[in-house]
Parts: sequence; structure tokens; C-alpha cells
Amino acid sequence: MAAADEQQQVHRPGAYKQKNKQHKHGKHRTKGEIGRENKGRVAVMALTKKQRRVIRKMDRRNKANQLRRNKKDSVLTEKRKLGSRDGPPHLVAVIALHARVDPGAVTKILRGEGLDGVVHEDQGVTGAKNSFGLVLPRFKQRFTFYTPDTADMHSLLDVAKIADSLVFVLESTEGWDSYGEYCLSSLFAQGLPSHALVCQGVADLAVKKRTESRRALSRLVESRFPESRLFAADSEQDATLLLRHLSAQKQRRLGFRSRRSYLLAQRATYIPNSSQNGTGGPATGLGTLCVSGYVRGCPLQVNRLVHITGHGDFQLSQIDAPVDPLPIVTAAPRPAKPGRDVEMTDGGDGDMNGDVRVLMKADPEKRESLQAEAEVDPMDGEQTWPTEAELEEAEDGIKNRRVMKVPKGTSDYQAIWIKDDAEEDDDDDVDSCDDDDDEDGMMDDEMDGDNESQDAGSECASEGDDDDVEEEEEEEEEEISSSGHTGGDQKYDKEIDETEEGEGLRRYREARANEMFPDEVDTPLDVPAKTRFQRYRGLKSFRSSPWDPLENLPPNYSRIYQFQNFERMRRRILADAAREEEGAMVGWYVTLHIEDVPPSVMESFLSGKPLVMVSLLPHEQKMSVMQMLVRQHPSNTEPIKSKEELVFQCGFRRFRASAIFSQHTSADKHKLERFLRPDAPTVMSVYAPITFPTAGVLVFKQRDNGMQDLVATGTLLSCDPRRVVLKRIVLSGHPFKINRRSAVVRYMFFKRDDILWFKPVELRTKWGRRGHIKEALGTHGHMKCVFDSQMPSQDTVLMNLYKRVYPRWTYDPYVPAPLPWVKREEPPAFCDTDMD
Repeated sequence: MAAADEQQQVHRPGAYKQKNKQHKHGKHRTKGEIGRENKGRVAVMALTKKQRRVIRKMDRRNKANQLRRNKKDSVLTEKRKLGSRDGPPHLVAVIALHARVDPGAVTKILRGEGLDGVVHEDQGVTGAKNSFGLVLPRFKQRFTFYTPDTADMHSLLDVAKIADSLVFVLESTEGWDSYGEYCLSSLFAQGLPSHALVCQGVADLAVKKRTESRRALSRLVESRFPESRLFAADSEQDATLLLRHLSAQKQRRLGFRSRRSYLLAQRATYIPNSSQNGTGGPATGLGTLCVSGYVRGCPLQVNRLVHITGHGDFQLSQIDAPVDPLPIVTAAPRPAKPGRDVEMTDGGDGDMNGDVRVLMKADPEKRESLQAEAEVDPMDGEQTWPTEAELEEAEDGIKNRRVMKVPKGTSDYQAIWIKDDAEEDDDDDVDSCDDDDDEDGMMDDEMDGDNESQDAGSECASEGDDDDVEEEEEEEEEEISSSGHTGGDQKYDKEIDETEEGEGLRRYREARANEMFPDEVDTPLDVPAKTRFQRYRGLKSFRSSPWDPLENLPPNYSRIYQFQNFERMRRRILADAAREEEGAMVGWYVTLHIEDVPPSVMESFLSGKPLVMVSLLPHEQKMSVMQMLVRQHPSNTEPIKSKEELVFQCGFRRFRASAIFSQHTSADKHKLERFLRPDAPTVMSVYAPITFPTAGVLVFKQRDNGMQDLVATGTLLSCDPRRVVLKRIVLSGHPFKINRRSAVVRYMFFKRDDILWFKPVELRTKWGRRGHIKEALGTHGHMKCVFDSQMPSQDTVLMNLYKRVYPRWTYDPYVPAPLPWVKREEPPAFCDTDMD
């Protein structure tokens, strides 16, 4: 057995035997030793893509939460400041929406002694009726109530722009009348701040009918105010509930005023320049207007320009800080409880004779200029001054100038090509045999030039729209409607103005013809078509054919400003305005010294109209081409023609101007609209001062009798002078003989030269065929045309021609006050008009 065991073979490892790494005894450090050497330092840990993605997601979520929290805190801080000691008083405008309600009754209840409030009758707006200040120590709030004249639409809109809250006074059965609906349409289009609805007259009804009346009125106002609550205004308890709601409700943010500093004038004094300087010289007609009020919106900068709504732009000289006339006055302090601090407030009575501190004065070097238009150099773009050699050559040419007789009416350029009799005798033998060839060569050159222009996308010579008046005298389809006053202001219900009726009939016929045959014009018989339509050109494709936006610009474009990138400039300026922390802070009661103000501003303030001032952002006093996206108002049924003078309200500005209408598309070229379309949004292009969006736009049309009708509402789109607006005209022809692929067309042109001139322009038909002119037949305007397929006999051949148009420079910042509505029980005239 032992011998057998010794002969047993031993296993030997192969090539795949596992070989473990030998342990290095005594050559490694323990974790404690490593920690003591690092002394708390942590090595950089490499993260995987998944870990980095999770961390980025957590960072983004944390950043969003921080921004949301900061935004919420800023909104709450702004809301708590409004009406408090640190903020401006809560400005409330009381507006009556029915002829049978009296807003004075609502303000009378708010003055009641049962509210435990302090009424400051002399701290409202000077000259305004039913305007007063109210301090409620119980709520630690202060209010300024203002009742604008509802019949004056301009005053109503100006107060609504700056009011913190609106109180609409409704009638108990009807809610609002037709004029109230008109006011609501304008206010909603401009931007409606926080509001409350007050129902007047419910207490006069029987007790059993009060609940039913309130329910019916709630259903009635749901169309305009779906989530609003109705308040009664019959007792002091109702007034307390209304004031508590006004002080605690959520404030609606309006973009056009939240980024600017604005102020409602409560006191104003006017100092003429002659008496201010003390020189005793003749009066210049201007003076310094000192306006006192509370700063709202953003901090007010003294070096910025201010715009007085309806009066223009002005400069500030200094800002003073008088005593606050409306402090929060509390009762005698109660004994303090343990662990609480006693709140101490100023118990002053708002004495206006206190010390006035000068906050800041304008720096002449940093103050913005009032220059609105660019300086035009008439020699800009001209050639350099000629050299002495060129001047001598010109003098020699004048001395050696030959005198010859030319036909009457020949220009200097044409006279150069007229030969003398001696030259004609010398050249008879040389040129007699080449006359016919020259004529054919000139015709061929003309045809080749037309073909080249078709390849470039333009067939007809284009000139800049330099003078709109000459253009419209030349074009029959753009006759301007007469805007002259006839017969004085006469009431509609007594006598009808026949001239106005005839003008309205002409407008309706033009609008209907443009709707049935869009852009079609007739070729004149007495004027060649190539002369009549020399400013127009053809386009191979309206969408893709090029059009240079800097080609043949009118002289008015040298007076305006433009931005290289308007959107980038807008974001930068608004961001800088939001970070400003210098100047007169929000809530301060200040006095602004405004220079070179005409006395008409003070007269308007003393007559009871509101005086609204807004601080302009940089570049907002400069002129440019503003684009406004509007829709026709449903109440307007009268056609509005392009280039017609309208009244615009854009943000805080109000002005008169003539706009052109165009389609709202995303292309680089936009088709002109001859009339304001009721079924689609329209872009209005107008010369106006720059305003940074967002801002509401209201468009009014002034009648001959002084009344203004709301015709369109919308928003401010952009500032873009390079927007290409093309006017299209369509020349139509009738097929005379129809073949398989060709047809003889007549009545489009009446001269052979016109056919050859417009030969490169592409043709189309109403049934979708496309073709071109092949040749002219005869001398009476017949032409042979080739199409892509056979055309039916009832089809019409069309030719599209385009030219660029520009708005008129009729900007006027002074808009007359509209005629007030005398009869409010009846609907306004624009509601009675019917298309049929």
C-alpha cells in the first residue's frame, strides 16, 4: 500500500492558476494616519454624469425657489407699503357707469364720522370736485379719493392710468348704460388696475326685492367682472367693508407704469420766467411749474425727462421734499403690554409751511436733452468739394459753351444730345445707313434691361416715396377724404349734415369695392402705364423675392432714430430701471421744478383736469417709426382708411398722427391694407416718440363736431423703421382669344410701349393659372400671353405690381379735448350706425 501511495502523481498548476498579489507588510498607512496628515482636507471626488445631472437639477430647483421667494417677498413688501406710512396713499378713483347714479353719494358716506377716520378736505387734488384725503388710524392706512369727470374721456383715462384702485358705481337694476359700456371698453383696452363694484340704490328697494336685485345684478356684471364682489354703499358699515377690501385686495400689476416713475399733481404753482429771473425783461411765454405729489412706481431721477400727459416733454431743475401733508395720525398711546413695543407715529397736522429740503438738483452735463429729431445735414451723402483742376475745367467748359436753338420744353440733359446743323451735314453720309440698326439696338437694349431687372426681382423703376402729397395727387385711387369742418357744430337729432353723409357714402363704396376687387386699379387711357406706374415693380414671389429696406428712403427718415437691436436695448434699459436705487424714493412727497412750461398747463390744472407726470426712460423722447398691433373695436362700423389722421393713446402719451395699415405676418415684407380690417389684427405704422413695450394702445377718430369715437384697441408691438410695407396694385385684363396654352389678352394696356415695358412681369389668373407676356399684337394694347395650362373663358388675367410706402409725418402732441357726451340716456352715435 505504501508503495502505491508513493507512485501517486501530484497535481501541478497550469497556466490559468490564480495568482494573488502579495501583501506588502509594513509599507501602508492606516486611515487614521492619512486623516492626521490631511488635517481635515477632503480630496476632490470625481462625479459621474448621473451625479452631476442630479446636482444641476437640485441647483436649478433651489435657484427657482429662491427667485420665487424673493419675488413673493417683494410683492408683499410693495403691497404693505401702499397706503402705509412708508408708501404713497392709496389712490382710489370713483367712476360712475350710469347716468342715474351719483358718485358724490359714495364719497359722502366715506367721509362719515362713524369710520373713525381723519378727513383732509384740503389735501386732495386742487380744483377737483369730490377729492379728499382720508387717514384711518384703525387700519393704519391712508387714502386719496378722486372723482374724475366721466364725460371727459381724456381725464377718465389719465386718472385710470395712475390709480391704485377703481371703484365703479353701478345702478341697482341696469348696472351700466351704453356710455358706461363705452368707458369700460376703453379702460379694459388701456389696462385695468384693481377694482371694486359698488351698487347704489339697493336700500331704496323693498326688503323682499333686495336679494333678487343683487342676484340679477351679479348675473349682469359676470360678462365684464366674472370674479368681482358687489358692495353696497348705503351705510357707514358698508363703507367700512369697502375700505377694508380696498386696502387688502391684490394689486394688479400694469407693465407700462410699473417700470416708470409717475406722479399725480396735488398742488401746483406757476412762476413765469421773467419774474423768476428777476431781470424785469419781457415775458417769454414760458415759466417754471412747481408740482407737488407722491412718487409712485419707481424712484424718480432728477436728470431724466418728464412727460406731462397731453402737454409734452420737459426737463427738471430740482426736486424738493416738503412736509408730508397726509401723515397717519393715531390716538393717544395706550400703556404698553409686557414684551411689546409701543408704536410711535408723527402726530403732526401736515403743515405745508414747514422747512423744505432740496433733495437734488439737475446736473447740466448728465441731464437728458429734449432733442427729439436727428440733425439733418443737407450736404450729407454729397460728393467732396471739387479740386482746382476740376473747377478750371468747368470754367473752360462754360466759356466754350455753344448756343443753339432747341424745341420748347427741352431739358439741359436732352439738349446735349441735339446736334447742330453743321454736325448733321458732316454725319449724314456716315450715319444714314445705320439709323434703323440703332433703333433696333435701342429696343433690344431696353428689352435686355427689362429681363435683367426681372432676374433681380424688380421690373419697374422705383423711386423713394419722398413726397406723399405729390404721390396722392398723382394716384387716383388714394384720394384723401376731406376733413374740413362744414357748417359748425350741429346736433345730429336736429339736422343731418349732407356733406358728411355724402362723404360717408363715398367711404362705404370705396371699402366695398376694395373688398370685392382687392387692390385692382384701372389703367389710364390718357397717360402711358409705364409713366403712371413708374414707381412700382414686379416680384417673382412676394414671400421670397428680396427687397432692400434701405433703398430709396424718404427725407423724413433722416430725422428719426433707430436701434441696431431694439429688443436687446429694451431688455437692458428695463433691467437698469429695475435696479435703480437713487433719486426720490417711492412714497416720498416731493415738489418737482419743471422748466420751460407753457401757461396752458397751469390753466388746465386750475380748471379741474388731472395733471399726470411720468419720468421717461432713456431715448423715449426721440422720434422713430412705431409699430402697433390693433384690432377694430366691435362698436365701430365706419370704414377707417389708411393715412387718415387718428388720435392715439399709447401708454402715457396721447397724440395725433397719420398711420399706414399692414398685415401682421412673420415675413420680411408686409402687404399694405387700404382699410382697417374688422376680421383680422392689423399693424399700424406711425411716426411717434419711442416707447418701450409693453403698453396699451387706444385709437380714436375725431368727428367734425369734436366728438371722438373709439375705433381700435391693441398693444405696442415694436420700434422698427426697417419694416417694409408694400402697396400692391393689380392690373386686370380680359381674354379675347383662347388657345390651348396661349391667349390673346386685351384691356390691360392700351399702348404697345406699355406691353413691352411690363413684359418681364409674371401674370396670374383668378383661377390659378400662371404665365407671361410673349409678344405685343398691334398698337392698341392686345398681347399674346402663354400660361401653364388652358384658361377658361370666364377667367381674368392679373398682374401684380408693388411699391414701398411710408407713413405721413403729421405727428402732433397736442390733442384737443373731446366734446363731452350731453345725452347719456341714449346710446352714442357709433352704436346706432348700421352697415345695411
